[in-house]
Amino acid sequence: MKTRSPIVSVLGHVDHGKTTLLDNVRGSTVAAREAGGITQHIGATEIPMDVISSICGGFLEKMNIQEQLPGLFFIDTPGHEAFTTLRKRGGSLADLAILILDVTEGFKPQTYEALNILKSSKTPFVVAANKIDNIPGWNSMENTSFTESVQNQHSKVVFDLDQKLYEIVGTLHEEGFESERFDRISNFASQITIVPISARTGEGLPELLTMLLGLAYQYLSEQLQIEEDSPAAGTVLEVKEEKGLGLTIDTILYDGVLNKEDHIMMLTKDNKIISTKIRSLLKPKPLEEIRESKTLFEDTDQIVAAAGVKIVAPHVDDVIAGSPLKVANDGDKAVEEELLSEVDNIRIQTNDIGIIVKADTLGSLEALVNILDSKDIPIKSAEIGDISRRDIINASIMHKEDEKYGVVIAFNVNILPSAEEELHDQEIKVFQDKVIYQLTEDYLEWVITAKERQKKQKLASIIRPSKIRIIPKLVFRHSKPAIAGIEVMSGIIEKGVTLINEKGHEVGIVDSMEDNGESLQKTSRGSQVAMAISGAVFEKDFEEGDVLYVDMDERNFLALGDELGEKLLEDELLTMDELREIKQQTEDPNWGVINTNWSELDTLDEDEYEDFY
Repeated sequence: MKTRSPIVSVLGHVDHGKTTLLDNVRGSTVAAREAGGITQHIGATEIPMDVISSICGGFLEKMNIQEQLPGLFFIDTPGHEAFTTLRKRGGSLADLAILILDVTEGFKPQTYEALNILKSSKTPFVVAANKIDNIPGWNSMENTSFTESVQNQHSKVVFDLDQKLYEIVGTLHEEGFESERFDRISNFASQITIVPISARTGEGLPELLTMLLGLAYQYLSEQLQIEEDSPAAGTVLEVKEEKGLGLTIDTILYDGVLNKEDHIMMLTKDNKIISTKIRSLLKPKPLEEIRESKTLFEDTDQIVAAAGVKIVAPHVDDVIAGSPLKVANDGDKAVEEELLSEVDNIRIQTNDIGIIVKADTLGSLEALVNILDSKDIPIKSAEIGDISRRDIINASIMHKEDEKYGVVIAFNVNILPSAEEELHDQEIKVFQDKVIYQLTEDYLEWVITAKERQKKQKLASIIRPSKIRIIPKLVFRHSKPAIAGIEVMSGIIEKGVTLINEKGHEVGIVDSMEDNGESLQKTSRGSQVAMAISGAVFEKDFEEGDVLYVDMDERNFLALGDELGEKLLEDELLTMDELREIKQQTEDPNWGVINTNWSELDTLDEDEYEDFY
């Protein structure tokens, strides 16, 4: 038996310092090269024990860690969303986790979600209270322990830090966790460790790494034991083209040993099993990131878990990122059945109506789907690959059902030429980005504006309760069309509405309105204008002094209550009651009957009325 390195995942809110933390440990600048400064693909880095010892110094001895671990193996994810997609049979791929947060900002929505994931997966974790160097007055001491750095701070600065830390302690308590600063903990078994750090300056990293090793040594001794001669098991991070190598598979091994020329089994995009023979094993050099170029890799004949490895093998075109990887040198049927049993765990649920989702890997796809699911956004289809003509057609079908679902959300993929051509003839919208959270934010913002636009269109289509009076001695033409001076007694009169009399008989349609020679599209209560009424004949359909109502159907009548009920003046509400009585007498005794009495609704005052209209 052999002890492997614990696999550590770093979770937290966007921009709270996940990748910067690892950059400081390995002395790299991966964070600066990421799209938008945000990690977009899962990476992996091995931190050997000698590097950890040089960083931690005497803190390892203080923790009384007697058995030497090989080191720590870090997974750097695109936020907490990918944490749930990195799995091995029986649970999370990560043995430990760091929940990182900005000490000056405290808990954010993604911090809470990450905490809930850790709680449900029962993954041991420590809290890294990052960005202590942003506390006003903090005197940074690069690459020192927190213990040393805090002794060189002004007492007020230390007090401010303690206040922020106790806010974190309070929040964790509300979430069901007892916690304390690492040097004040009385019981490591029952309390969550909080380590103040600066990922940028390196302050506090000795204590953070020491606490992780302490957790692993204390509680994961059995879990970290592997048989050196057992077949390897791992998870595929990414399948990608490497110059001079062809298609390669970035993989994290969490158990066993992987040998050059082993036969391995994985899942394909159509949920089939592929078996292939390894040609080359490329191991990242210590402190190097698995996502970097091949010049940072060394060819090897054997890899022992836990480790990141780039595998060169034929026929891996359709292997799906996120797939389990198993060694099966004898074409083991049991391994094949085990892989197939995991298909259900990575299948994404879809709906009859929803948006179209595309991404470049299964991990990205599932991370994107998890975010959309958490926001109750239904998904019609979710697939890996570039946007195709079929995706555009499916989105256009969804657009007919509901405008907000007539979209394609695409992470890190292109639009195929045939899809571009189809787009010209459709009204759907495509959201493309290389930052997952930005995609969802852009879509949600668009949905809000789309809802506002739809509401405005709906409101514009609703006929408002209105009535007019024919002013005596101001009938200018008897017919074709009839023209008369009118006074608007309530509401707003718009061109094109139909007028009825008090008996419910149709009088005619408002053809035009003028005021001192100016043509009007609409006019409101209290105004007096000349109105042309097509289809109406004076002394046949109306008389001087008659009161006429704007006609509406029952659907419009009920919509007024739903959309404008609290935005109507008292005289408009009375007009509604009058119109309902007319309709009930001439059409249906139950016409417009709802549980609302218009005259009892809250109404607008005069100033609000002017603002609204």
